[in-house]
Amino acid sequence: MPLIRFNVFGRILTVEGRGESWRVYSVGIDGKLGEAGIVIPDFIAESELEQYLADIFHESARRGMEDVRRIP
Repeated sequence: MPLIRFNVFGRILTVEGRGESWRVYSVGIDGKLGEAGIVIPDFIAESELEQYLADIFHESARRGMEDVRRIP
C-alpha cells in the first residue's frame, strides 16, 4: 500500500498500511521519516484516517492550522 501523507494541524504525518495494520511516521524538515509513536487501530478504514487523526490531535488546532487534510 502506498504512503499517505497528511497535514495534521501543521504537523506532517505519513501513514502506511501494512497488511491489516497502520504505521505512522513523522516527516522531518529534511523529508526523512521517523516513528511517530501513534497507534491507529486496524479497524480504521483508509477513508476514515483524516477524521481519526483530527479526533486524536484536535487539541493541536490553532489559528491558521485548524484542520487535517490529505496531501496529494
